[in-house]
Amino acid sequence: MNMRRVGLFLFATVLSGCQNGEIETHAMEETSDETVISDSGLISKLQSGKPVFGIFARPQTAEGGSIAGKNRDPDFIFYSLESGPWDITTLRAFRNAMVSASGNGAGHPITLRIPPIRQDPGALERYISEGLVEGVEGVVFPHVESAQEAQVAVQSLGNRSWPMNSDGDVVSVILIEDRAGVESAEQIAATPGISVIIPGPGDLRRAYNGDDQAIEGAIQRVLAACKELGVPCGITAGVEDVIERLEQGFKMIIVSDPATIAVGRGFLE
Repeated sequence: MNMRRVGLFLFATVLSGCQNGEIETHAMEETSDETVISDSGLISKLQSGKPVFGIFARPQTAEGGSIAGKNRDPDFIFYSLESGPWDITTLRAFRNAMVSASGNGAGHPITLRIPPIRQDPGALERYISEGLVEGVEGVVFPHVESAQEAQVAVQSLGNRSWPMNSDGDVVSVILIEDRAGVESAEQIAATPGISVIIPGPGDLRRAYNGDDQAIEGAIQRVLAACKELGVPCGITAGVEDVIERLEQGFKMIIVSDPATIAVGRGFLE
């Protein structure tokens, strides 16, 4: 396994117009002896255009990490600290248990969902730096509503950001989960350096008051924008719709049921 010791120091300056998306960031690097990043195939698969499959970390405990480590099927683990306390120590316990149970000394790449940027812009530096110290290989930015917010997300990863930096080793995953984000889908997808964009069906259901037709229309608008701009698009899926989503062109599939991965991979073979 190719290991690199890299650190990232981030400084984010958020203008008073944050709610309107008027945000600027500045990033700079410094070395750290604490960060260890593993070399995974997540980026190489995205580069190749092959669909990747991830599974939600459940439970988000050391026990859940052990379960994830023994599961050979997913390409990555989706771990969320969007709501509730920012509990980086539990993420560390999860990852350590996963690595121990994996038998390969690495485990699966982890994509970490952080709180929305606008919720506490001043905390973005801490969220990113602490996540990278714990070895996450992707950062998920929820409830992105504008191209300006998407730009902040990409820039917050500094030169670790792929594909902004072709040698980068961290993916940025943009979640579009609100009407404003859907209305800005084309501008968001045009933001340089985004790794993946995902329309979130659960939150879109709330945004569109349970209107199935409007929800699917929003999902398809985001997918069309991604295809037009050449950005991989992701979605959550189950056994009943994973084949349809793959046929539609989604490239990152996030599941709760491991059986969904088997169905999806079986379809691709």
